[in-house]
Amino acid sequence: MTQTVAPAGGEDTFPKLLIRNAGIWADRPAIREKDLGIWQTWTWAEVLDEVRAFAAGLAELGLKRGDKVAIVGSNRPRLYWTMCAAQSLGAVPVPVYQDAVAAEMTFVLQHAGARFAVVQDQEQVDKLLSISDDLTDLERIVYDEERGLKDYDHSRLHPFAAVQETGRKTLASNPQAAADLDASIAAGKGSDIAVILYTSGTTGQPKGVMLSFDNTVISAKLACEFDNLTQTDEVLAYLPMAWVGDHIFSYAESYWSGFCVACPESPETMLQDLREIGPTYFFSPPRIFENLLTTVMIRMEDAGPLKKKMFHYFLGVARRAGEKILNGEPVAFSDRVLYAIGGFLVYGPLKNVLGMSRMRVGYTAGEAIGPEIFRFYRSLGLNLKQLYGQTEASVFVTVQPDGEIRADTVGKPAPEVEIKIDDSGEVLYRSPGVFVGYYKNEEATRATKTAEGWVHTGDAGFFDNEGHLRIIDRAKDVGHLTDNTLFAPKYIENKLKFFPNIKEAVAFGHERAFVAVMLNIDLTAVGSWAERNNISYASYQELAGLPKVYEMLEEHVVEVNRDLSTEPRVAGSQIHRFLVLHKELDADDGELTRTQKVRRSYIAEKYEPLITALYDGSKEQDIATEVTFEDGRKGEIKACVKIVDVQTFGIETQQEAAE
Repeated sequence: MTQTVAPAGGEDTFPKLLIRNAGIWADRPAIREKDLGIWQTWTWAEVLDEVRAFAAGLAELGLKRGDKVAIVGSNRPRLYWTMCAAQSLGAVPVPVYQDAVAAEMTFVLQHAGARFAVVQDQEQVDKLLSISDDLTDLERIVYDEERGLKDYDHSRLHPFAAVQETGRKTLASNPQAAADLDASIAAGKGSDIAVILYTSGTTGQPKGVMLSFDNTVISAKLACEFDNLTQTDEVLAYLPMAWVGDHIFSYAESYWSGFCVACPESPETMLQDLREIGPTYFFSPPRIFENLLTTVMIRMEDAGPLKKKMFHYFLGVARRAGEKILNGEPVAFSDRVLYAIGGFLVYGPLKNVLGMSRMRVGYTAGEAIGPEIFRFYRSLGLNLKQLYGQTEASVFVTVQPDGEIRADTVGKPAPEVEIKIDDSGEVLYRSPGVFVGYYKNEEATRATKTAEGWVHTGDAGFFDNEGHLRIIDRAKDVGHLTDNTLFAPKYIENKLKFFPNIKEAVAFGHERAFVAVMLNIDLTAVGSWAERNNISYASYQELAGLPKVYEMLEEHVVEVNRDLSTEPRVAGSQIHRFLVLHKELDADDGELTRTQKVRRSYIAEKYEPLITALYDGSKEQDIATEVTFEDGRKGEIKACVKIVDVQTFGIETQQEAAE
C-alpha cells in the first residue's frame, strides 16, 4: 500500500483546518440553518468565532483533554460547532442517535463515560434526566433550544448561548485563557482520537469505533480530490450525526474543502429544504432514494391521463438512452432528440422536484441499492454513484470512478485502499482510514483488525474481470438452499423494494427447501392507492391484510421471480411463499437498527411462528406481537396473517420442493 503523507501540521486536525479556512475563505459561507422559514448563514470567519467562544465556555465548565462529550440531536450548526469546540480542547465528541430510546442511550453514554452532553432540546434533556441515575460520569448537560426548560433545575443544565457568552467574555478579558485555547489547538495532532462513533449493533451491543484525525482528515482529503470538491460546493446535512456518513460528508469534507453545509429546519421539512438548497453534492442511503421514488410515483398516479402518459413515455426514453448519454456512450440521434425534449418536459421538472437540479455528484451507500432504482436516477442525467464503506474505514473502501459506474458493482478500491478476498470469500481491506480500535474492547479489535492492518468486513464479495468489486451479501447472511442453490437474501430483498408499495422485505431460505419472504407495505404508497380506489381502512394492520393488497403484492413478487429466473446463479432462489406483516418493522421494537438495517437474527426469533407457517404449508397463522408506542409504553398487536403461494419460473413448485 502506498503510504499517504499526513497533512501538514497546520492541517492535521479539524480545529486547525477551521483556522485555515477562516483565513483563506473568511467571507465564504460555511454553514446554514433554516429557522422559522428563513435561512441563516455563517461564514468561516464567523464559525471560528462561534467555536472558540463555545470551547472557552466549555473550558470554564471544566471540560478537559481526554473527556468524552456526547452530542444528541438533529443536524444543527451548534452541534457541529460542539464537535470542533470539544476537539479544540482535546476532548472527544461522541455523537449519539437522537431517536435512540433511553436504554440504548444509556449503554452508549455509560460505555463512553461521557462527562458532558450537548443536546438539541427539551426532549433530549428529559431523556438524559430520566436515565441520570445510571449515568454516574455525566456532570453537565448543555442544551441548544431553551423552549420548555425555564423552570428546570439548572444546577447542571446550561443553555448553549449562556456557555458561549461566558466563553466570549473570558476570551476578551483573560489573555491567558485565549493563549491556553490556542496552545490546546496547537497541541492537537493527527494521531489523536478525533471522534468515537458507535456501530448500529445489528448482531449485539454497539461498539465504539475510535477514529483519529489522521483517519478522518486524510479520508476527507482523498475523497475531495477524487470528486473535485471545492469551496463552491454545497451539501444538505440531514442524516444522523452519529452515522459515519454524516461525519465524513457533512463535517470532515466540509472542513477540508471549505464547502457549505446546510441544515434543514427539521427532519419533516427535509425534502422541501432539499429543493430550496439544491445541493451540488448529495449523499444518501438507499432508503431515501427509495422514498423519493415512491413519492414521485404516487404523485404521478394522481396526475391527469395526458400527463401520466407523457411521463411514462419519456421515462421509457430515459431508460433506453439516459444512462448511455450520461456515460458518453453512442446513442441514436432520434433518441438524443427525444431525450432532449424529455429533459425539458419531464426530467428537468422532476429533478427540480427532487431537489437535484444542481447535483454534480451524488453517492448512495450504507447498504446495497436496487439496480432498478439506481438506473432510474442515472437515467435522468444524475451523476449518482455507489460506494462501499464502513465506520471502521472512515467510510471509504470502494468508489466508482466517472465513466465506470455500474449498478451491479460498488466500484474499485478507493484512493490509497487495498482490498483482498480471503479463501472464504470475505472482503478485507486496509487504508489510511482504518480505525484505531474499538473503545474498551480490545478483543473485538483483534477479531476485526489484523496485526498487519487488514480489516475483516464481514461481507462476501468478488472482483469481476474489470477490477470492480461485487458485494454478494453479508458473509454470515449468504447461504444455500437444501439443494445447494446460492441464497443471497439482500439481493432478493432489494429487487422487491424497487416497487413503491414495498417498504421492507426479509427473505428466508438458508438450509431450507425454498425461499420465502415477509413484506412490509409502504403506508404512504399503498394508502394513496387505496384512496384512489375508494378502499377504506382504519389502520396499517387492516390495510396490510386486505385481499386486494395481497393481490397487488403478489404481482410484484411474481415479477421478481421472472427477473430472477433469467439469472443462472440465483434462478433457483425464486420466492415460493410470502406474507405481509401486520406491523411495520421498527427500530424502537428492536427489529431495525438506528440506521434502518434489518436485524435478521432478532426478527427470525421474534416472528418464529410466522416463519414456521411459511414452511409447513399453512395458509394463515395467528400471531401476537409486542410493540413500543411513541411515549415508551408497551402494547400488543394480534393478527391472523395470510400466507400466499407464488408462481415460479423454470423450477420446482413449492410443494414439489418441500417433498
